Amino acid sequence: MGALDGRVVIVTGGGRGLGRSHCLELARQGATVVVNDLGVGLRGEQEENSVGPADEVVGEITAMGGTAISDGTSVTDWDGMAALVARTVETFGDLSAVVNNAGFLRDRMLTAMSEDDFDAVIQVHLKGTFALTRHACTYWRDQVKAGKPCSGRVVTTTSGAGLFGNVGQTNYGSAKAAIATFSMITALEMERYGVTANAISPIAATRMLATIGRGADESTGWDPLDPANASPVVAWLCSEGSGWLSGNVLRVDGNSVYRVQGWTVGDGYRSKSGEALTVDELGIGLRKLYGAAPRGLGG
Repeated sequence: MGALDGRVVIVTGGGRGLGRSHCLELARQGATVVVNDLGVGLRGEQEENSVGPADEVVGEITAMGGTAISDGTSVTDWDGMAALVARTVETFGDLSAVVNNAGFLRDRMLTAMSEDDFDAVIQVHLKGTFALTRHACTYWRDQVKAGKPCSGRVVTTTSGAGLFGNVGQTNYGSAKAAIATFSMITALEMERYGVTANAISPIAATRMLATIGRGADESTGWDPLDPANASPVVAWLCSEGSGWLSGNVLRVDGNSVYRVQGWTVGDGYRSKSGEALTVDELGIGLRKLYGAAPRGLGG
């Protein structure tokens, strides 16, 4: 018996890296998996045998006795994502969860980034997450309105670049920051239908971030940056048992998972007059607020 027996999950970008690891773990836990992947390169360029990686993962899942099918629809294709949800339900009788993982990088410094570099990354990460999630949530809402039980699960993928910023990634970081907020809002809107939405922020050595590898532990062979480390968290978030947690971001680092606290309001500066702030006083007031005021400055 697995934690996901009888559940059907769509994973975007499921052919390689994190997505592949997610698909395999979901299958090990008993889920039927729809492996969505275009087989594109690191910058989104088309490669030969475009659905090859998805088919390979399907082969791995079927070899372990699981059930899976591949899909080559782009997550940026609005009608295609609607069709993917409909096809999944028609084929397997239901849809239980979606894991939004698809994406690629086009890193450049802001002054060198082209409009296409920005638009393409926003499209695949942010619009792609929105498109699949929207169509899945519409299906779950309609199920509830028809009087049927629902335990829909949305899992999205954010990153350190989106949570904390990173040089050279104004496109990627902006998309990932938006995805974190998108997940929180989705959680608020879908609570009434029994649907949860959570984001993960995995630290992993994938094709996109291969240079961050620290290497496996020589004594155990376990690699703290193996993409598979995040997959049990994804599988749990797709389960019925995770229904109490929604609207959160979970940072996964090796064998640890951390709760990410959102924006918080810290110390403040209040106008001396008790009325509206003035430009004149802000020069000193904000220096004091940020600890940059000269020593001995009073008031």
